[in-house]
Amino acid sequence: MRLNKYIAHHSSYSRREADKTIQDGYVRVDGEIQDNPATQVDEKEVIVYVSGKQITPRDKYTVIVYNKPKGELVTKSDPRGRKTIYDGLEKKYKHFIPVGRLDFATEGVLLLTDASKVATALMNSGLERIYKVKIKGEVTKEMEDAMMNGLELADATAGGHEYSKVTSMSFAPFIGYKIQKNEHNYSILKIAIAEGQNREIRRFFAHFGTDVADLKRISFAEIELNNLPTGKSRYLTRSEYSALFTFMKADEKLAREKAANKAKGKK
Repeated sequence: MRLNKYIAHHSSYSRREADKTIQDGYVRVDGEIQDNPATQVDEKEVIVYVSGKQITPRDKYTVIVYNKPKGELVTKSDPRGRKTIYDGLEKKYKHFIPVGRLDFATEGVLLLTDASKVATALMNSGLERIYKVKIKGEVTKEMEDAMMNGLELADATAGGHEYSKVTSMSFAPFIGYKIQKNEHNYSILKIAIAEGQNREIRRFFAHFGTDVADLKRISFAEIELNNLPTGKSRYLTRSEYSALFTFMKADEKLAREKAANKAKGKK
C-alpha cells in the first residue's frame, strides 16, 4: 500500500493532506523520515508516526488496562451472582477479552483486548509480571532458595481453589524479588515472574505453610497502572502501544518460523 493511502485510510487526513504532510517531512516510517507519498508500506507490519503521533490502523486491535479491585471475578458471568470485571467496565468493553486471570481476591493490572490473537500471545508469553505480595509470617531461606532456583510440586493443591483441577505445578525461577519488610507477623515482597499459572503465587507460598494476605499485580511487561484509580480503565499510552506492536511483530515472526520448520520436517 502507498504511504499516502495508508495515512488517509487510517486517519482523518485526506489524501492531499497526507501528501503534503509526507513531503514536508512530518512522517516517520519505522523510525525513519519518509518524504515520498508513493513509498510502499506493509499495512500489517509498518509503524507510522505523523507529527509525533502514531497512526493506528482501524482494523487493528485495542488494548486497555483495568485496575481490577478485589472482589471481582475475571469472567463474563457468575452463576452465584458475584460481581465480575464486566460490571465495573464501561459497556463498550463488554466484548473485550482478558489477558489471563487475576483471582477474586487479587487486584491490580489486568489487560483486556478486542483481538484474540493479542490476548493469546500475551498470555503465552514470557513477559515479566511484577506483583506486590503480603504474606503472613517471615520470608524464609527455603522460600528464597525456591524463588531463585524454581520449584517442582507433585502436590500443589494448597493455595489453589477448592474446585481447581490443577494438582501439580512447576515453578520456574523468579525473574527477581525484593524483600521490603520481613517480620514475624507479616512480610512484604515485590516479585517478578514470567508465568501466569492458576493461583501460582498463592500455591507457591502455601507450599511453605504461608498464606498470602494481599496480592496486587503492579505491572505487565512495560505496562503499569500509572496512578490509575482502582476500578478504572485506560488506553495504552503511545509508548506502550509501540512496545506491544514490536512484541507482536516478533511473536508473529517466530510463529511463521516455527510453522516453516514444521513443514520442512514433514517433507
